[in-house]
Amino acid sequence: MTEAACPDYASLRRIGWPWAGGPEDVAWQAAFAAHPGARPARVSEQHRTGYVLADAPDTGFRAESPPEWQRRPVFTADGVPLHERAAVGDWVLHDGRRILALLPRRQAIKRAAAGEHYQQQVIAANVDTAFVVCGLDADFNPRRIERYLLLVGGGGVQPVVVLTKADRAGADAGAGLAALADLRAQGVPVLALNAKDPDAVAALAAWLRPGMSAVLVGSSGAGKSTLTNSLLGEQRMKTGEVREHDSRGRHTTTHRALIALPSGACLIDTPGMRELKPTGEEELADGGFGDVEALAAQCRFNDCAHQGEPGCAVRAAIEAGELDAARVANYLKLRDEVAGAADRLATRLAQKADAKGQGKVQRKRPPGRPPRRM
Repeated sequence: MTEAACPDYASLRRIGWPWAGGPEDVAWQAAFAAHPGARPARVSEQHRTGYVLADAPDTGFRAESPPEWQRRPVFTADGVPLHERAAVGDWVLHDGRRILALLPRRQAIKRAAAGEHYQQQVIAANVDTAFVVCGLDADFNPRRIERYLLLVGGGGVQPVVVLTKADRAGADAGAGLAALADLRAQGVPVLALNAKDPDAVAALAAWLRPGMSAVLVGSSGAGKSTLTNSLLGEQRMKTGEVREHDSRGRHTTTHRALIALPSGACLIDTPGMRELKPTGEEELADGGFGDVEALAAQCRFNDCAHQGEPGCAVRAAIEAGELDAARVANYLKLRDEVAGAADRLATRLAQKADAKGQGKVQRKRPPGRPPRRM
């Protein structure tokens, strides 16, 4: 790369570039070497027709995706699955018009995409922290929080539970914190605050230092956009009222977007997600179930289903009042979902390996020779 084309690493650092200068990771260096003259940028928005990239705070320019990303994301030997394409938070190399390469991720929060065929969808990439946002109103749901924690922890990201709307009439922050006591005992930070109050939001500063990146996840109406505005110090993100009967809101955030904060950190705001299906790569302990997993290891039978078998340490803890029965029920539900997703993932990987093997056979066959008939 010529001196004239040398990136402005100081500006890149302000949107989360992980090093003071050029790439120090060997894989990243190899990508730079494979694309001489290409420049790094971070994906700030993802749309069906392309991407918006940023190489400094408060900047953005459109870039086309590579041709192979524009094809249908089939899980074949030469297809490019959704999770192997760039997502918001990713670092890429570009030529000013088109993305040339996706730089290896450090972390990625994923979910299983909706649909008949198994696919993974990246929610956010290269983030240090995920703020799991839930309102202290009818939206409050410890079981959904545990599901978010499972996906967040599976991506190697630090979760922080943020309970918003502590200022609302009838909101009981103490009860909300008490309902999540088991998560706090597992080392998951849980904060209750008024998302409209900049002084209250300042409690998140430890996870939003210069060069750090965070993502907001949670249902529509939980207060993610309000929280973003308070962190920005201006009303940039559109907010809306929630329905009275269930405290759910409409999608005021319609797409994922990376935003540079005055603190020097970056924040990814995301739309509310109705489906939170595991990919099959998660560990249940990442969902705040480390204590349940430890007890399960003490059961008399290795294949204990915790449904009333003799010598079940999990059921004994429930009967002794040491474990919440609803929390254990959610653990068992998520355990079955993760196992089912793992089976589907294994099947897709086997199909991809078979397709790759058949492709090699086709390439080796001499021209004009028909395939063998069995």
